[in-house]
Amino acid sequence: MLPKERILEKTFILFHKQGYNATGINQIIDEAKVAKASFYQHFKSKEDLCVAFLNQRHLFWFEELQKFTANKEDSKSKILASFDFLIYMNKNENFRGCSFLNILSEIQSDNIKILTVIQSHKADLRAYFAGILKDTLISDHVYLLFESCIIESQLFKSNQLIEQTKKIIQTLIL
Repeated sequence: MLPKERILEKTFILFHKQGYNATGINQIIDEAKVAKASFYQHFKSKEDLCVAFLNQRHLFWFEELQKFTANKEDSKSKILASFDFLIYMNKNENFRGCSFLNILSEIQSDNIKILTVIQSHKADLRAYFAGILKDTLISDHVYLLFESCIIESQLFKSNQLIEQTKKIIQTLIL
């Protein structure tokens, strides 16, 4: 594996698991087993590394979501499967929550470079629901429920609210 790939592989794990501020460049360099010069050859700053991480996480996350919902025929089962995907991710990632929101809480509010990537990810998620439901008001409602489920399940280390939200969606929304 090339040095850049090793750096991104370690960053993918460390930024998601430990957070942005708690993960230092030296730790990434050590764990990726690359020279400091090699690191800076590929990434000019920690901020640039974070952008690369978020872009990689975005691709990973949406690929997993698409795989998880691909065999669902109608919009209602696709939406419900999207919430099941959150349960699946919580199990696999120990309720770590959304990397994008976690990093948002760690950066300065004027960090446009990272903020733009986070906003783009959330816009794509909102568009994902709009593409399934074809009704902006309902799709935005589902999007906001989805986002709140991510935060609440991380906060309480529980999928209970996700299960409750699926019932809400089935009885009140779809």
